[in-house]
Amino acid sequence: MKPIKYKCFDVEEPELYRSIYPYESFPVARIEGADSFFSDIWVSDTTLRDGQQAMRAFSALQSVQIYQFLHDIDNGEGAIRQSEFFVYSENDRNALLKCLELGYEFPEVTTWIRASKDDFKLIKSLGVTETGMLMSCSDYHIFKKFNSTRSETMQNFLDVAELCLKEGIKPRCHLEDITRADMNGFVIPLVKNLKDLCESYGVDVKIRACDTLGVGLPFEQAELPRSVPKIARMLREEGGLTNKQLEWHGHNDFHLGVANSFAAWSNGMSSVSSTLLGIGERCGNTSLEGMLAIYCQLKNENNLKLEILNDVADYFASELGFYVHEKYPIMGADFNTTKAGIHADGLLKDPEIYNSFDTKKLLNRPIVIMINQSSGSSGIAGWINNYYKLQGENVISKRDPKIQLIKEWVDEQYANGRTDIITNEELKSLAEEYFPSFAAKEPQTKKMAHTEL
Repeated sequence: MKPIKYKCFDVEEPELYRSIYPYESFPVARIEGADSFFSDIWVSDTTLRDGQQAMRAFSALQSVQIYQFLHDIDNGEGAIRQSEFFVYSENDRNALLKCLELGYEFPEVTTWIRASKDDFKLIKSLGVTETGMLMSCSDYHIFKKFNSTRSETMQNFLDVAELCLKEGIKPRCHLEDITRADMNGFVIPLVKNLKDLCESYGVDVKIRACDTLGVGLPFEQAELPRSVPKIARMLREEGGLTNKQLEWHGHNDFHLGVANSFAAWSNGMSSVSSTLLGIGERCGNTSLEGMLAIYCQLKNENNLKLEILNDVADYFASELGFYVHEKYPIMGADFNTTKAGIHADGLLKDPEIYNSFDTKKLLNRPIVIMINQSSGSSGIAGWINNYYKLQGENVISKRDPKIQLIKEWVDEQYANGRTDIITNEELKSLAEEYFPSFAAKEPQTKKMAHTEL
């Protein structure tokens, strides 16, 4: 045997990096140089505004239920700080008023309007203390959509913002299409004027930077106007805004919704706009559950009830006909499911080998083993041990000859062209054929096609 040239360091105990991977909670994220920004971070929700406009309309009752889910998930944490509503139809206004009547601190009920005097009239008497206000800031919008000039557009934005301030309503200024806008030539002057105007009324301005087409990049090295870190820094340093005055609103056209939103947090924007399940225009918005998963890693300790996300997925499927893709992170059916035999073998030895945190405890999502063409003897043995809750000396080994016979049956299925998974019913029948004593045992689950670890 050839001698080892580069020697490793043998240790008596495994290095499991417990300060980073505690297992009973989410992995801990420590970001050098950005930790100071994470003391004040939260998400805002736009499921009932930006999310809904890409789906069939929600009834008032459905909107209230979704708002209730958001409140219950937040559990008083303040992580889901606000939720915004349309006000253009009677149904929208009924939903908003019903949610206001609930009197919840989190998420705060806010509205969304265009920067027009007619839209302002819609919110004047609704009882909200803050409204989102669309202020498109790229020349694509100013010249091609508004058929206007920068100066005329800016003046209109300031005029409508002042109408809100006179009525005691704080404007949350949505700088639409900021990732295609002239930061120095239009955005920063607009922000400074809005800041001065709000301060004259004793109010702190709030600015939402909107990556409307999802073209933002999460890299400091990227050029403006696409660099999220540079946008955040300019708004803080040149616009004179604090972290709490800044919010990022991203879309997912290039798979960067969550990455760009995390970059916004990392570079001093306290708030990130998001939607449940990432619903929204085209490829969707930044997903709320994705940002909450990152929030938990940054905060380490929190009171969120993320297990309610299971109810959200069920509700969207049953009430709205929207089904979560099985491969969707956190909430998809395959999130903590294994079909590979080598993974099943590791999971049976210790769940931490292929599970980065206790999904049963934090999400009420037990590890699941499913059997397909890749599961092998380890997967089949794991399925039987979990389904029949076998422990200690009763555990069936993957080397048991009867397991090999079941594996031969499974292999034959796929050799003959089968493509779908082996169902629980089939596996139960096979297990009780080869292990007759199992017929009297109470299985762990009656769900189809999988068993939980």
